[in-house]
Amino acid sequence: MSNGLKNKVAIVTGGSRGIGAAIVQQLAAEGANVVLTYASSAEAAERQAAAARDKGVEAEAIKADAADGQAVRDLVARVVERFGGLDILVNNAGIFAGGPLEETSDEDFERTVDINIRAVFLAAREAAKVMTSGGRIINIGSIFGQRAPLPGLGLYAMSKFAVAGLTRAWARDLGAKGITVNCVQPGPIDTEMNPAECDLATAMTPLTALGRYGRAEEIAVTVAFLASPAASNLTGAMINVDGGFEA
Repeated sequence: MSNGLKNKVAIVTGGSRGIGAAIVQQLAAEGANVVLTYASSAEAAERQAAAARDKGVEAEAIKADAADGQAVRDLVARVVERFGGLDILVNNAGIFAGGPLEETSDEDFERTVDINIRAVFLAAREAAKVMTSGGRIINIGSIFGQRAPLPGLGLYAMSKFAVAGLTRAWARDLGAKGITVNCVQPGPIDTEMNPAECDLATAMTPLTALGRYGRAEEIAVTVAFLASPAASNLTGAMINVDGGFEA
């Protein structure tokens, strides 16, 4: 175990699987105590918490609706009460709703805004109230927050453009407090929801410079770096971890 984040306290939203789970395990491996949230995958979330505890840190899985303001306030208050503070927030929870504009429903729009934008705002606001100098807010965006290279990405791209904009603005808002705000923008990543062997991968893989899907662990180590003291002068940045998709 590295001790780069020893005794730091982190919240990772949507930490039960995929990129979120990899982030939970990497932060724990670096010595951070981790609280991960989940929406419905209680068993998977508990497995991630147990695996984190096996690394010698404290870890807890909490069911919380990331778009529910009261649930987010309760989450942050619970973490502060248990650990005495909050050092790292990773806004990872998100959904993907794709398809042609004319087939996009009001419900698709509202849910995308609720989970991919509103939830990021709520968590960052509550974290900023309790974080002190050295705090880290790390948003998980997407390379689709820079451009939409394929049709059917309107809602998702909109939400990730918003996350990028909020990241830059919050870096200005919170810089005087010594809190950094950055955004990791993954490219195609091999997860259960987006496997490297699927129809979309056939279109996406050739667009990367490396000719492969990335791994969730490659996102996680970037997040851990941004959470560390080594990244103290890095804020308002969009970090592409995309295999050269945007090269």
